[in-house]
Amino acid sequence: MKVLISADIEGVAGIAAWEEARKTSAGYAYFAEQMTKEVAAACEGANLAGAQEIVVKDAHATARNINPALLPKNARLIRGWSGHPYKMITGIDETFTAVAFIGYHSYGGSDANPLAHTINSSVINYIKLNGEFLSEFALHAYLASYLGVPAAFISGDAGICAEAKRLFPNITTVPVFEGVGAATINIHPDKSVELIREGMRQALAGDLEQNLIELPGEFSLEIAYNFHGDAYRNSFYPGAKKISPKSILLEATDYFEIVRAASFLI
Repeated sequence: MKVLISADIEGVAGIAAWEEARKTSAGYAYFAEQMTKEVAAACEGANLAGAQEIVVKDAHATARNINPALLPKNARLIRGWSGHPYKMITGIDETFTAVAFIGYHSYGGSDANPLAHTINSSVINYIKLNGEFLSEFALHAYLASYLGVPAAFISGDAGICAEAKRLFPNITTVPVFEGVGAATINIHPDKSVELIREGMRQALAGDLEQNLIELPGEFSLEIAYNFHGDAYRNSFYPGAKKISPKSILLEATDYFEIVRAASFLI
């Protein structure tokens, strides 16, 4: 069994403010440690399910947040950004048994997490795929299905867990907090670790073929920027067109074209 684990920080237990996700903040170290603990728990759950190989993609900001020394010895950690269009699941290919998502958060435009965003909140207002708000989870879980890799597990805020269950009915979810206005209501951080470990074990022990979905034959990607100049500049990307002062649209029949466009336009 070969598993890829993608990890973010805005959906780990306890987090409630942007500064807690930024390296320059005094509060960051605690949440980087919690991120590491939750990822380590996911690795341990995968090992309990019989994983022979685990690849962890640190996928928050600089992608240099996880303490490698606290991961199981059979886990390989991808730090930094290579520039590959697979972004938050870089390292994945058709040989993987499953993909899991740790510390994930709701999409830009959602009220389910005070840290809700898609990719880059300083640049992007929201992203829609085929008319629906697109989360970082959906963008990458669809890519996994495109490659034939089941999306087995997700932990994060209650909003993204509910979305994941709607899109992938057989995925195992562990919501570690609920967002209410500018606040979060959290389970105990140690409890989140326990639930992630056991949830991951159960997810990988199940029938993972049920965790693949069939993608539609046509895709329409709408990107709404915070600054009109970004929409103007990016409207010159091949196939893209400006549809409002701050928005562009790109259509494709191959999902990889959506993924590739997102890597340049977001």
